[in-house]
Amino acid sequence: MGILDDKVAIVTGGGRGLGRAHCLALAEAGATVVVNDLGSGIHGEQTGDSPADEVVAEITKLGGRAVANHSSVTDWAATETMVADTVAEFGRLDIVVNNAGIVRDRMLFSMSEAEFDAVIAVHLKGTFALTRHACAYWREASKRGERVAGRVINTTSGTGLFGNQGQSNYGAAKAGIAGLTVLTALEMRRYGVTANAVSPIAATRMTDGLDVGASLQAVDGFDPRDPANASGVVVYLASDSSAWLTGQVLRIEGNRLNRLQGWTVAGVHPSRSGEALTYDELVDAVPRLYGVAPAGRATGVGQ
Repeated sequence: MGILDDKVAIVTGGGRGLGRAHCLALAEAGATVVVNDLGSGIHGEQTGDSPADEVVAEITKLGGRAVANHSSVTDWAATETMVADTVAEFGRLDIVVNNAGIVRDRMLFSMSEAEFDAVIAVHLKGTFALTRHACAYWREASKRGERVAGRVINTTSGTGLFGNQGQSNYGAAKAGIAGLTVLTALEMRRYGVTANAVSPIAATRMTDGLDVGASLQAVDGFDPRDPANASGVVVYLASDSSAWLTGQVLRIEGNRLNRLQGWTVAGVHPSRSGEALTYDELVDAVPRLYGVAPAGRATGVGQ
C-alpha cells in the first residue's frame, strides 16, 4: 500500500527536471498522475518533443498509472478543461503540483515587455490558473458535503525569495507565487485544502550556466543538486500527514529541509510627536533604524 493510493495528482511541467522527478515519486507512492508538459524549450519555444508521454511510459513500465496532458498552463480554458477531464476520467482530483516554467533572463534595463510577460504568464498566471480551477472544484465538493483533502504544492525559487541579478521577470513571478501560496492557504483552509510552496536547489535545464547550489558538494555518491531531492518533500506535502501544514515555504538544499519565514518586522521607529512621520524626523530616524550613524557611518547593526 502506498501513502498516496487512490489519490490523483496533476503535475505541470512534469516532463523534465523537477517535474519529472515529482511525477515518478508521486506514482511510486501510489498516486495516479496527470503529467502536464507542453514540450517547449526553456525559453518557451516549441521543440516538437513529447516529454510528458515519455514520463507516462516510465511510470506505466514501473506499474504505475499516468496519462499525459499537453496543454499550456497559460491557457485559462485549457487549465479548466484539465481539471474537468481529470475528474471525469479518474473520478477525483486531490493534488496539484504547479511546476511549469520558462526563463528569459536579461538585465532589467535590457528586458523587453514580451520577455517579462512571457515568464510571468507561465510561472505566475499558470500557477494561478490551474490552482483557481482546482480550488473551484474542491469548494463545490465541500459544499456538497464531500470530504475534501486537497493539496496545492507550488514551486518558488531562491531568486524570488532572495533575489538574483538578470532575472527580474523570473524573480517577480516566483515572489508572486510565494505570496499566492499564502493567500490560497488562507482562502481554502475552510474547505479542507492546504497550499504550500517548495524552493528546491537543483540542477536543471533552467539553471544551466548559473552557480545555483555551487557551494553544495557531492558526498559519498549523493548529488545535492539532484532534482529528485525535493520530491520526497512534495510527496509529504501531498499526503494526509501534512494536513496541519499550510501557507508555508520550504527550501530544499540537498539533504536539508529549511523552514522559511516571510517578511518580519526587524525594527520600529515610532513617531516622536505621536502624529504622522515627517521628512525632518526621518532624515535621522531611518539611518538609525538600519544601524547607521547620522553621518552615514555604519555601526554594524542590520548590515
